[in-house]
Amino acid sequence: MNASSSFDAVIVGGGHNGLTCAGYLARAGLRVAVVERRSIVGGACVTEEFHPGFRNSSCAYLVGLLAPEVIADLELHRHGLEILEREGGTLSVLPDGRSIELLGDKAAVMQQLAAESPSDARAYAELSALLDVSATVMRAIARERPPELTGGWGELLQSGRVGWHLRHLSREQRAGFADLMLKSLADFLDERFDSEAFKGIYGFKGLVGNMVSPSALGSAYVLLHHVFGEVNGKRGKWGQPRGGMGGITQAMQKSLEARGGVVHLGRGVREVIVEKGRAAGVALDDGTVLRARIIASSVNPRLLFLKMLDSSLLDSAFLRRLRNWRCRSGTFRMNVALSELPDFIARPGRQMQRHHAGTIAIAPSLGYLETAYDDARHRGWSRRPVVSMCIPTAVEPELAPKGQHIAGLFCQHFSPDLPEGASWDDHRDEVAKLVIDTIGDYAPNFPASVLGYSALTPLDLETEYGLVGGDIFHGEMHLDQLFSLRPAAGHAAYTSPVKGLFQCGSGTHPGGGVTGLPGRNAAREILKRRREFV
Repeated sequence: MNASSSFDAVIVGGGHNGLTCAGYLARAGLRVAVVERRSIVGGACVTEEFHPGFRNSSCAYLVGLLAPEVIADLELHRHGLEILEREGGTLSVLPDGRSIELLGDKAAVMQQLAAESPSDARAYAELSALLDVSATVMRAIARERPPELTGGWGELLQSGRVGWHLRHLSREQRAGFADLMLKSLADFLDERFDSEAFKGIYGFKGLVGNMVSPSALGSAYVLLHHVFGEVNGKRGKWGQPRGGMGGITQAMQKSLEARGGVVHLGRGVREVIVEKGRAAGVALDDGTVLRARIIASSVNPRLLFLKMLDSSLLDSAFLRRLRNWRCRSGTFRMNVALSELPDFIARPGRQMQRHHAGTIAIAPSLGYLETAYDDARHRGWSRRPVVSMCIPTAVEPELAPKGQHIAGLFCQHFSPDLPEGASWDDHRDEVAKLVIDTIGDYAPNFPASVLGYSALTPLDLETEYGLVGGDIFHGEMHLDQLFSLRPAAGHAAYTSPVKGLFQCGSGTHPGGGVTGLPGRNAAREILKRRREFV
């Protein structure tokens, strides 16, 4: 097939950021096409059946960071999006049968901490205040174009605009904000708390999708990255879309098509076509050519620049940067079909309880997190994995057959590269059983209740969903890969070395998570320059 079609803009990748960018461009009147390799839109934000009669979010599993203006501007509620709020909080189960619970009620958390350490209760109040105001700052910065490190008055003014958001912080809070940006998780938490269990659960919040030692400098940042969201106008809340995370991207597709946009499914991009030094279209795997003067890519920067573009178009410094773009989140993702609810030693009972409607974490201490990382680094995967469990059927029973349930498991740490050249294809089920047995140590009925499961190794996340290195963020969220350096100095403002070729995925500012902000921010920059292209 060698047909050719013309559009104003073609978006490479139908994940949530690609659809967001496409939606904004179509809203502005451009003729837009989205090209997605898989047979369904959504990328890693998708709902699929994983066992007969059981459907769940395949990769991304909760919504809390999706920008409210994206929801409003693309009219996602009108196109079917409904976000169900989760009220269960976070329950951290401990090896000795105890537990610690984090709820939206800060006073209750303080009372719980004060029973063992009054200083921890005071420190929690201070940390909560710091995270609340830091979230305000991060919400604003996440919506800004990063200033390029190229000098000039325009970039200096943009730096000032970004810095202006720090005015929300008091002098003392600015020091705490700097700690969150620069310190290790271990140092940040050890300085504030005595409780190992409390440090463990907050440590896990900072290691979600972040394969790093909690003692590594800069590892505290991901904790900050996860606090700036909101659900249904309520800040700091998390929810799940009705029908799973695919409910978001299905609504985005409907919104785009209602504005005349076109979505091509099951057709990957083989090459970005460049003519006379500027983007001119894309060639698909089946030979189809889609012509456009604007190309925006939502895929991992390594896929775009190292697989879809002629390397002779890129200078050596840029190529070196992209070849060394670190992609490793240490994630092993499972969906498990269950005959009954987990019965936790710390909270006995197989009947529905509040914690079943929240998040259950196995992350009992910073030492546990450190060992999990060391195991993965030296042996390929943790022998005592960190596990975050959600039970979506506690909020939406229709995802499974009546009376049965789903456990969505997000697990750390699992290296994309196994020792001695071993393949994840040979160890997938072995590790899945390890995860199930680990949960069984805390909920003894869990292994026998398993009816079936799907397991996604770092290799599966790459080959099936395009997450290079299994990286859910399209590139590690460390200081040298953030803001004006994401993905490269001089091209952090959603541009690229090729005129007309833009970036709109999680490999750009503000990074990973289901926010829609890279797509929105990129569309805004494209539209500022639209007269150059259309």
